[in-house]
Amino acid sequence: MRKIAVVMGSDSDLPVVEKCFGVFEEFEIPYEVHVFSAHRTPAEAKEFAEKAGEKGFGAIVCAAGMAAHLAGAFAANTVLPVIGIPVAGGSLGGLDALLSTVMMPSGIPVATVAIDGAKNAAYLAAEILAVGDGPLTERLLAARRKSAAQVLEKDKKLSEKYGK
Repeated sequence: MRKIAVVMGSDSDLPVVEKCFGVFEEFEIPYEVHVFSAHRTPAEAKEFAEKAGEKGFGAIVCAAGMAAHLAGAFAANTVLPVIGIPVAGGSLGGLDALLSTVMMPSGIPVATVAIDGAKNAAYLAAEILAVGDGPLTERLLAARRKSAAQVLEKDKKLSEKYGK
């Protein structure tokens, strides 16, 4: 199985990024966590992105706040799928990070989740890996069925209490 790279622009993003880890562990997806800055360590970030495919990664999740160029910098240097997590912070509460992450030029896409949307970034990364992995696909489908059953159980309880 290919693995996921989780990269943050600063270790201050860790409280957001940690929400990915439980999803990866639930679905038995190997992952690595790194700190690279698009501005302070551009050479190292570029090298990691360029060699990620060779090192067994199937997707890269990048989290950054403020100007949030990290996901774009990675996407510019790899053809692996890059998923950006805009991190809330600064005077705009993450809107600047969201726009910097989502507004990429044609040919250099970054899949972007909601501000602080690390769990959805992890689920999207899992779905990307599942394209070529039948057992992972089955684990994802089982999780969807479990989630649906939980919603239906809640509906049943509310209908019994308030319904007709």
